[in-house]
Amino acid sequence: MELHRWPGHPDGFTRAERLGGSYELYFPDPLVGRGFDLSDDVLAALEDAAGDLARLDATAAVLTNSEALARLLLRAEAVGSSQIEGLVVGARRLLKADVLRDRQRDVTAEEVLGAVDAMTWATESVHAGDKLEVDHLLEAHRQLMAQSPTPEFGGEVRFLQNWIGGRSPAEAYYVPPPAHLVPDLLADLMTFVRESRLPVLAKTAIAHAQFETIHPFADGNGRTGRALIHLILRADGLITRTVPPVSLSLATHAMQYVEALTAFRHVGRATTAKARSAANPWLRMFAMACSHATAEAARFEQTAAELKSGWRERAAPVRSGSAADLLIEALPAAPVLTLAAAAQLVDRSQQATNQGLARLVEAGILREITDGRRNRVYEAPELIDAFTLLERRFASPAADTRIEPPSRPVPSRPAPTRHAH
Repeated sequence: MELHRWPGHPDGFTRAERLGGSYELYFPDPLVGRGFDLSDDVLAALEDAAGDLARLDATAAVLTNSEALARLLLRAEAVGSSQIEGLVVGARRLLKADVLRDRQRDVTAEEVLGAVDAMTWATESVHAGDKLEVDHLLEAHRQLMAQSPTPEFGGEVRFLQNWIGGRSPAEAYYVPPPAHLVPDLLADLMTFVRESRLPVLAKTAIAHAQFETIHPFADGNGRTGRALIHLILRADGLITRTVPPVSLSLATHAMQYVEALTAFRHVGRATTAKARSAANPWLRMFAMACSHATAEAARFEQTAAELKSGWRERAAPVRSGSAADLLIEALPAAPVLTLAAAAQLVDRSQQATNQGLARLVEAGILREITDGRRNRVYEAPELIDAFTLLERRFASPAADTRIEPPSRPVPSRPAPTRHAH
């Protein structure tokens, strides 16, 4: 820590801004070569969580069939990561904004879609055995910021001092290291990611905490740091197909999340016993978030499988390989779609796809949500409701909003739906 003086500004909103004040600048220790003393209970929790993640990745049958559910879970992760930053967008609004990106503007939804794009890039461009570099972080940030109000910040390491909380460093609860140290700290971070022999989840959690400590960008640090979690899990081969929505779990415990990251930032020499064990509270919380995410993802996968089975019964007879058959299989990837998007999704002509859509509308699987033949948009309401319930379950510390209310803003409980037979 180093004490500095903020000079203040005569036009500041608050007295502290006008008068200035002192603040402590944090200088993180490099990770390469640093020792960590992980407690037995933390090691056990991390091992259990790693097993949960690997099992979900290996056994999620619906995900393996089409990757459709993987895309929906990817959206859930992006939504959760954005919620921590205060961007709250319901599933229906987000999905509609996605399908109508070129036709109408929804600024908040588009910013969350930036997180979806960053997560999509992370899952498609990094594979087991890849060596992660600083460039991976910069590209994830570029993808994230492309839909934000300040796309020019994308992929650019900050060159000014930033802070977290308050209108000035004197009011902040955390002031990261000065900008000139950021490039070397990022290089050290990614060397640690490539070379550390810690258990994968321990390494992942420590890397995330160090990234948030460095706070290398002018904006988008939280969401990029949570995308880093998935980059490491993929590069290390723990996850290859799924996107467990860890951030939805962290969003439910946002206060504890911040507290655990703060505890990671020890004061004093890195070799002291206190410093070597400082990561334990955060590692314990991260393991819990991973196990929670996999349990809810598995439950959601089961719900999606049951929905698809029910749809096939309601739309019967469904010929294998027909547009209706392919649409049922693909709907979890795109619960809101246009005719053009549907035709591209199932690789059929617009005429054949249109017949398939009509069949699913008739069966009550899809419903039309726009007027006019040119801009018809369809949605699968039962799937969107299931996604909304997933969000609500995550938002309750008890995983059931009827037992314990949501700890953060969430969409309303869906009304019971009736479907045609």
